[in-house]
Amino acid sequence: MRPPAVLAACLIAAGPALAADLDPQARAQLDRGRPYVDVRADPDGESGLIRAAIDIAAPPQVVWDVVTDCDLAPKMVASLKSCRILQKDPAGAWDVREDISRMGFLPSVRNVFRSDYDPPKSVRFHRVAGDLKVFEGEWRIEPRGAGTRVVYESRVSAPFRVPGPIARIALRYEVPQALMALRRECLAARSAPREPPAPARSAPDPARPGPPGPSPVGRGAAGRD
Repeated sequence: MRPPAVLAACLIAAGPALAADLDPQARAQLDRGRPYVDVRADPDGESGLIRAAIDIAAPPQVVWDVVTDCDLAPKMVASLKSCRILQKDPAGAWDVREDISRMGFLPSVRNVFRSDYDPPKSVRFHRVAGDLKVFEGEWRIEPRGAGTRVVYESRVSAPFRVPGPIARIALRYEVPQALMALRRECLAARSAPREPPAPARSAPDPARPGPPGPSPVGRGAAGRD
């Protein structure tokens, strides 16, 4: 299992994961306005399975814009030091991103992953390069009344080991904090005033004379003085 804050950083930076229906316990947690998080050890013993969800009182497009915004990611997770896009499809169907995370005394973790987009519904991602042994998953963005339900699932493993029980306890704290930060940024984006469109500028009509220029006589008189 990877260190908790590093994992939370990748949760936000990666964008959307592998989805399935939420169970009654998860739905009850969400109905109370709280994020839902389930962290389990993968049967292979080398990676962890994370499932999380949160309801956000913002339209899906607003949530989509925040989830996929590389520049916003470090604002939501302190251990995420940078996020940058290395390659992208001109049509916007996919991109390749690099994020750098660091937690305390642990070494930095570099993660390079590809995200495939189905706006504004889901983003699937998988490891391309970097320090992580395993990194794959999806975010799902679902309309829910006037708001949005965000569901995240991933399978991930770090290059260094942390005792499973300790990592799971920490993740149950770190991942909800990251989801709450996601909600905060979405609400801020929803409430931000939109700039009015710039007024259209018409081209000058060549048939209409412009304003008169300075009189050459006046300029000459000034010169003679």
